[in-house]
Amino acid sequence: MNQAALARNAGLGLSTIVDFEKKRRRISDEAVLAIEAAFGRAGITFIEENGGGEGVRLRKPRRLSKR
Repeated sequence: MNQAALARNAGLGLSTIVDFEKKRRRISDEAVLAIEAAFGRAGITFIEENGGGEGVRLRKPRRLSKR
């Protein structure tokens, strides 16, 4: 996902995403939650430190049940 798509999916301005990534300014907690939600809808899960450090992982696709 590029910056423009992330901004669109999070309902934020592109400048907010760019500034956040470049650490130009602190963005609001609401903006951070919107970014996390946009990643979540894209199948990206944030993981806490579990001995290997913090990170992200792609969610496994759900298997379609046979009917």
